[in-house]
Amino acid sequence: MFVDSHAHLEMEQFDADRAAVLERAQNAGVRTIVAIGSGTGPGSLDCGIRLAEKHSFIYATIGIHPHEAKLANDADFDELAQLSKRPKVIAWGEIGLDYFYDHSPRDVQWQVFLRQLQMAAAAKLPVVIHCRPSEGSDNAWEDCLKLLQEQWSPHGLGGILHCFTGTWAHAKRALDMGFMISFAGNVTFPKAQLIRDAAKEVPLDRMLIETDSPFLAPVPNRGKRNEPAFVKEVARQLGEVRGLSAEEVGIRTTRNFYRFFSLHEKANSI
Repeated sequence: MFVDSHAHLEMEQFDADRAAVLERAQNAGVRTIVAIGSGTGPGSLDCGIRLAEKHSFIYATIGIHPHEAKLANDADFDELAQLSKRPKVIAWGEIGLDYFYDHSPRDVQWQVFLRQLQMAAAAKLPVVIHCRPSEGSDNAWEDCLKLLQEQWSPHGLGGILHCFTGTWAHAKRALDMGFMISFAGNVTFPKAQLIRDAAKEVPLDRMLIETDSPFLAPVPNRGKRNEPAFVKEVARQLGEVRGLSAEEVGIRTTRNFYRFFSLHEKANSI
């Protein structure tokens, strides 16, 4: 059994065969999927909820991605406040900082990130963090972790570092703040040794797996459209790193997910 803790199922890449994608996921043993609700920014902030409300095995998040931070206005934040009350919403995100693409000015990314941290705290929702530094630097990691330490950690709500690409030192700082560390398909890439090195150190009970579909399809599907059924390949790679089977990693990370989100009925079924 597996949980795909991060998938962008609303994207146009799935428009032609979304139902078949979900069926393949369930046939592959994926019991739960989190539909990330950042969409294309303002105007699509309920995209994850729309999917989750149609399927019992899908949960949703809400949030404004750092790429679209420059588009956000007060009406969008008001909408998010209302969406946060919907029953299938379990987290706020993905939010954070992206210094690689810089689609939004960094000072605006900071402002939108901080405001959403404040709103997530008020809603008592954990956060899903996107952090991507500029090439050859850990600047976004330093800024992101500092902001989380100062503005988020005191609330005790924790969250998920999604698609983790940092070092063990970065992961350790997040773990100390109550975060889960989620690994995606890039952990299978030949040049991703630093990610695998971190995966050796992250405690098994603090680890999650994801696809980040439709992006980052894992080996042996690299270059194709990613989909939730491929999360097993992430588990397989982590199993090789930790000396476990893909199935054992799946069970462990599934338990972690249900425990973190207090989904006790599902946890008790494992």
